[in-house]
Amino acid sequence: MLQENYLENYQNLFSIFKAIHPLSNELKSAIVKNSHIAQVKKKTILLSAGESSNAIYFIVSGAARVYYLDKDGKQTNTWFLFENELLISVYGFFTGQPSFEYIETIEDTTLVVIKKEKLDEIYRKFMEFNFIGRKLTEHYYIRNELQANELRILSAKERYENLLKRNPQLFQRVSLGHIASYLGISQETLSRIRK
Repeated sequence: MLQENYLENYQNLFSIFKAIHPLSNELKSAIVKNSHIAQVKKKTILLSAGESSNAIYFIVSGAARVYYLDKDGKQTNTWFLFENELLISVYGFFTGQPSFEYIETIEDTTLVVIKKEKLDEIYRKFMEFNFIGRKLTEHYYIRNELQANELRILSAKERYENLLKRNPQLFQRVSLGHIASYLGISQETLSRIRK
């Protein structure tokens, strides 16, 4: 029974992968064998600036944010991630350089955790997993580009409306202060726009 409950944590991850490319039982086994499940409390810092980012996380349940601190110590949120999404410090993970950002849970969260060396091992052994990884990387790159373009091009009101349309759950699960930071505006401006 314990093994069955443990494997339930992988079902949505496998469904996402399978939507991109069929998964062999061997690949599924390799993923389970080379990862672990972590249950962490709200406000747990998974990564701090200056640390090495050597893990990628899949959110089974819960939520997290990625943010950085400016020279005055002010937080700026760059990502909010929820169930069935991958959580990573992109720059730190892929370059091996110390991270410049923080990853923090904003709810009690269950994660599938894979260390970089184990992920690379799976990539070497299963060519189809490289295709899945490339497609997922494209998805998150496009999402990041969309966010960057919105910050450059759209008004605060347009950014708010797009976020509300694209991700309404955000407004039930994330504080307005964090959302304002993500939109690049003050909390007062966000309150005015919402009225």
